[in-house]
Order: sequence, then structure tokens, then C-alpha cells
Amino acid sequence: MTFPPTASRLALAVFLSFAASAAMAESKVLATVDGQSITEQDVDDAMADIGSGLPEKMDAAARRKYVVDYLIDLKLVARKALADKLDADPEFARKLAYYRDKIAMETVLGKIAKTADTDAAEHEAYDAAAKAQPPEPEIHARHILLPDEASAKAALARVKGGEDFSKVATELSKDPGGEGGDLGWFTKDRMVPEFSAAAFKLEPGQISDPVKTQFGWHIIKVEEKRMKTFPPFDQVKDQAARYVQQKAQTELITGLRKDAKIERFDAPPPAAEATPATPVTPAQTPDAAKKD
Repeated sequence: MTFPPTASRLALAVFLSFAASAAMAESKVLATVDGQSITEQDVDDAMADIGSGLPEKMDAAARRKYVVDYLIDLKLVARKALADKLDADPEFARKLAYYRDKIAMETVLGKIAKTADTDAAEHEAYDAAAKAQPPEPEIHARHILLPDEASAKAALARVKGGEDFSKVATELSKDPGGEGGDLGWFTKDRMVPEFSAAAFKLEPGQISDPVKTQFGWHIIKVEEKRMKTFPPFDQVKDQAARYVQQKAQTELITGLRKDAKIERFDAPPPAAEATPATPVTPAQTPDAAKKD
């Protein structure tokens, strides 16, 4: 049944009246517009909606003042829209239906995330991720990259003659990244095989003979060695929580899709993009942060 515009506006007004009364009972009133309240909860909701678009340099007080002003304007212009009967326009009804569905979806997913995110679930996700990433050796090294073997041998002679490796790397290396040829910490899989094979044979302080890779000729110096271990739970707790929440949300959506009869009449997506779109991004399992 389609309600006449007048009935529709009346129903909407009644709904808003009940919603406003409930909000007033729980949230401090910050402003009124012809008797219609704007509460702290209204400001929080609006901040969640538009806050990311505000200038980063704006302090908290200025941001809240801006949002209160925004809500005042919102109520004034919304009231004019109703007076002009713009809510009777089919486009209004279509957008209202979209935002109703969006808010309903966010509410359900929020509840699912809250229910799923338990301490036990976070530890289970953490343990699985830690098991998948056992300790492995990593080194901190520097290198000098040169275009040919002769240049590499000349650079090697200089550092073995006592010149500072970093100084020679800064002067000669063709690798623009890394001050003084510094490559930071890395595991074997982070470098091309020829480089890793030579680097991981060295002990701290040792310098390699020239090593040829697809990038040129390298002189490598190892600064430090250690075992890369999975970070402690407290360090990645937030990542574990996001993973647990998003996993539960994705499983819910996947199940709903499975049980529904969905017919699509748009062009089929490429095979690689055929996975169902969800409103959340599936999180990666908590990974080890670099501890340089």
C-alpha cells in the first residue's frame, strides 16, 4: 500500500517525535531549533558521519561547534524540504530506502562484531597467526650497488682498506634508497635469491665478495643478526579484534547470500572479481610488525 504524501509526512513526524523523546531522556540537549532538540548523541552521530571530512587542524571544541551548526542547518533545511513536499518525490523515497537499509545493515553488523569479539576469540586468532609464522632468521645489512664487476671490486678494495662502508655506499651506490646503503632488517624471502644466499652466510661485521643479481653487482655488509619472532598478544590485540569482528561479519553475509535467491541482470564480472562484495574488508591475520 502506498500512503498519501500527507499521511507519509505525519507518520514520519510521529516517528521522529518518539525518537527525539527517547534521545532527550538519555542525552544532554546542546541546542534547540524552534523547540526541536539537538543532543550530544545527535552530535556524536553526525561526527561519525562527517567528522572525517573536517580539517585535521581543527581542535575538538571547534569540531563539535561546527557539527552543532551543521545540525541546526540540517534541521532548518530538512523542515523546509517537508514544507515544500519534497519528500513526496520518488527520488526522496528511493534515497530514504537506501539509507534505511544502510543503517539497518550497520546496526546488525555492529551487533555481530560486538558479540563475536571475545577475549577467547582474539586469542584463538592470535594463536593461529603465530603458528603460521614460526620464528625465522633475519639480518640487518647494508650494500653498495654498482653496474659492473670491476666497479664492485674497486669499491670492495676501498672498504677492505679501511674506509667506512656507509661513506663509500653514499658516494658510489646506484641504489637511491637507504642512507649509506642501509637495507634495514629483512628475511631471506624479502630479497632475490642470489643476494639472500650471500648475505645470510655472513656474520655481523663481515663483508661479501661482489655478488651479481638482476640489478647489478653488490657488496654486502651484515650489521646484525637475530631471530624474527611473532609479536606478543598485547602488541597486536587491536589487529586480532578487527580480524575476529570482520570474519564474523563476512561469515554472516556469506550465509545470507547462500540462503537467498539472488538474480543479477547486470554484466557478469570477470572471474577474478566474482567473489561477493561485502561492506567490510576481510582483515589479514595479525602479522608481525617490524621491530627495527
